[in-house]
Amino acid sequence: MPAEVFVGVDVGGGGIRVRATVHGRHPRAEDRGPVPRASGHVDAPALAARIGALLATVDGAAKADRIAVGLTGMPGLLESPAALAGHLHRHVEARSIIIAGDLLTTHLGALGGRPGCVVAAGTGVIVLGTDHARVWHRADGWGYLLGDHGSGAWIGRQGIAAALRAHDGRDGGSPALHRRVRERFGHPDETVRAIYGADSPAHELAAFAPDVAAAAREGDPVAHQIWVRAGAHLAGAAHAAARGLPPTFSWGGRLFDAGELLQAPFQEELTRRVPDAEISKPQGEAADGALLLARRGLPPDGAGQGRYAREFPRDP
Repeated sequence: MPAEVFVGVDVGGGGIRVRATVHGRHPRAEDRGPVPRASGHVDAPALAARIGALLATVDGAAKADRIAVGLTGMPGLLESPAALAGHLHRHVEARSIIIAGDLLTTHLGALGGRPGCVVAAGTGVIVLGTDHARVWHRADGWGYLLGDHGSGAWIGRQGIAAALRAHDGRDGGSPALHRRVRERFGHPDETVRAIYGADSPAHELAAFAPDVAAAAREGDPVAHQIWVRAGAHLAGAAHAAARGLPPTFSWGGRLFDAGELLQAPFQEELTRRVPDAEISKPQGEAADGALLLARRGLPPDGAGQGRYAREFPRDP
């Protein structure tokens, strides 16, 4: 078994991304496509086969000292991390496999393994504050009906609601957003059917967030205020998850691609709550965090980390 071979795998967001360290080289690979599912859960055998096939394209990666896989939906959408690790062991020759939630790998990628707090925001939002040893605080991540405040789904919902208020002639409506809803969905009745009838209403709502961003950049005050409130919600969740940790903050996820529209209110509210906050641009992505996790392994005294990652050595 070769030494100094570590592999990080990020699963989600429309594909599988690999970062590896193979005898001083740093190869990458990517497989675009949805995460395979069966009966509403991650299809572990199919996903393991996909990962194995992708690693086979990276010279030396399939014979790693350790592979760390970070994926969306752990623990909820993945019924058994042990089962996924078992299937993956059949496709690769790694000594050990770590199965982790992408919340942890996003944190590791953004802060490079340092203690602190990271906001992961896309369709939903979840925040992790940890020192990777004893302190593990999560905030939000409760889904689009009960939480995910400031997420893409939340922004889309607020934008569509403002459009419908304009349609009715109620206070707080936005003609600009009403026009964009018409362009995307048609009549408001069709909008309602599209949202409530979607396989994933959260994703359907989040798909409207770019329209809310465009309206805000064009000067619509209602759309702009939605983004201000989103930034404040994210800052509030970060503040809640950061207790007992150094005031170090970063972020991950596609929602922050909105740039200053989101980052400005997020940083302003976070600085108001934590005057000595150190807010830094992410050092890397979730795939980089997965590679760091593979290189470091799981500390034996990481109380509470079992909710976010588990390690499965190959059977002798």
